[in-house]
Amino acid sequence: MTHKYQVTGMTCSSCEAKVKGALMTIENVKNVEVSKETNSATITMDKHIALSDFQKTLDNKYQISAINHSEIEEQAKSWFETYKPILLIFFYITLVTILVQNKNEHFNLMEAMQHFMAGFFLVFSFFKLLNLKGFAESYVMYDVVARKIPIWAYIYAFTELILGLAFLTGFNPLVTNSVTFLVMSVSIIGVLQSVLNKKKIQCACLGAIFNLPMSTVTIIEDALMIIMSALMIIHII
Repeated sequence: MTHKYQVTGMTCSSCEAKVKGALMTIENVKNVEVSKETNSATITMDKHIALSDFQKTLDNKYQISAINHSEIEEQAKSWFETYKPILLIFFYITLVTILVQNKNEHFNLMEAMQHFMAGFFLVFSFFKLLNLKGFAESYVMYDVVARKIPIWAYIYAFTELILGLAFLTGFNPLVTNSVTFLVMSVSIIGVLQSVLNKKKIQCACLGAIFNLPMSTVTIIEDALMIIMSALMIIHII
């Protein structure tokens, strides 16, 4: 995509060179054309980049602003494009869960959560196992256990598969939910640390197949499993 921006503060050809050089250092920027005559910069990028990221790379004397597009709309489009795979997965799992409940006379929340969690773990483990080594290499970068015990990254992928099968078959609900609560509670620690420290690393939730950034979306995934498993444990007890 290509966007045109207004850049103020440029007074000479040296300024043009400085602005262009600074903007070209940003990841996903492919080409930059700068003009002090029109006070503009035309930037070609692989995906939308926030205006604040451009400003951070420039000297304080230069100010950059959008001209022909809405930053809010572009950021929203970029967000949905980035997380489209995981949004579609959640949509399909939720849809199947609701359709399964149609056979019941009344909606069974506990059973619905069981089926949702089965779908969640089976689908997410599937993507991890497509490239197990790639997943493990990404996972050890932020998981608190995998950083100390790298083999856990490999075990974790199979743990999700086993949990998915356990939820699907209804195997010992108390044990299944207790293991889920423990595993996901430990997993979310590394996710929280990475997000709070604003580390720009790849999320391994869908393995190495999709290049998803670590974000609050990852926190929501893990938190959802923790909450559901906790509710089911309380219901069983």
